[in-house]
Order: sequence, then structure tokens, then C-alpha cells
Amino acid sequence: MKLWHCKDTRSLRPLWTLEELGLDCEIEVLPFPPRFLQKEYLDTNPLGTVPYFQDGKATMTESTGICHYLVEKHPDTSLRIAPDHPDYGSYINWLFHSDATLTFPQTLVLRYGRFESAERRNPQVVEDYRRWYLARLQRLNHHLLDNEFLCGGRFTVADIAVHYALFLGELAGYANEYEEQTFEYLQRLKKRPAFERARAYSHPAQPQPF
Repeated sequence: MKLWHCKDTRSLRPLWTLEELGLDCEIEVLPFPPRFLQKEYLDTNPLGTVPYFQDGKATMTESTGICHYLVEKHPDTSLRIAPDHPDYGSYINWLFHSDATLTFPQTLVLRYGRFESAERRNPQVVEDYRRWYLARLQRLNHHLLDNEFLCGGRFTVADIAVHYALFLGELAGYANEYEEQTFEYLQRLKKRPAFERARAYSHPAQPQPF
């Protein structure tokens, strides 16, 4: 197995999962954004995005999909919710919710607030999508009032997937707008040793992407 990774990007999700599972995997850390700073990476992944994951003939580019793949390939882990579990539907929904609902609006905030050239930045887009993201936290905020984790009464890859969206919001500077229980959830899971190990991977010549 091999994972291509940039520090604090969505590839943190599968890297954290690998660390939780204790699996051997080659990790190649790239400068961010790799499609501009390491152009030969396009020969590996024509999208130029991270993560990129290879396991034998299988290649994957979606961070939550890789997390799901890993726990399905190693089904004895507590990180997985089985299809016959009462929370299976919730588990799958949180996995998809993490990117489609929570990470997507933040990509627009970051693009038009930080990554575009000065003349292409758009404060209105940044503000609109920041508000959109915070409004989309309502389901999570409500759930965390009475639950330590997202499903199954335990830590799963659904928590990894959703937590990254919260962490990205913290990197972007608006975690101070999270509700108390959501902010506590973010900080509590950051203390997991596997998360700390995953975050330690960085490119020696590359500053923080966010």
C-alpha cells in the first residue's frame, strides 16, 4: 500500500486511519499544492490532488472512500460499523456528510480567501460559504449534545471523516464559532495518539498549506 499525502489536507483522513489500524503503508509526503510544486506527481495522479492511494491494482482519490475501504479490508477493527448494526445507516451517512456537506463549502472559503491571487480573491464568496459551512453543522451540533461519538457508541472512521472537516475549519480560523460541544469534540479527538502521529508527517521544504 502507498499513500500520497500533504500535511493537513484531506489526506490526513486516510493517514489517521492507517495509524489507528497500525498498518504498514508507504507514505510519500508532497509539497502543497503538488500539481504545481511537484509536477511529476501528475504522472501518478492526473488530477494532481491528494490523497492518492494505491493498494495493488486499486487506486483511489477520495479521502473518506479510502477510510471506508481500509476498514472494510480489515473488518475486525472497532473503527468499522457492520451492515447488520442498527447504526449502519447513520455511519454511512456521516461518512458522506463529512465531505459533501462539511468540507465542500470550506474549499471555496480557502480558495477565494487564501489560495487565489490577490486580484481573484472574493470576500463575498468567502463570507457566504463560511456561513454555509457553519449552518451545516447543525445536525452535528445536535447529535453531540448527547453523544460522545457519531455512531455505535465508539470511535469509528466516521469520526475521523467528520473530525477532519472541523479541524479544517479550525485551521481556517473559525473554530471559535463552533458550539461548545462541537469544539470540545474537536479538541478531544485531536489528543488521540494516532492523530498526533498522522499530523507529524510533513514535507521538509514546505510551509503549512493553511
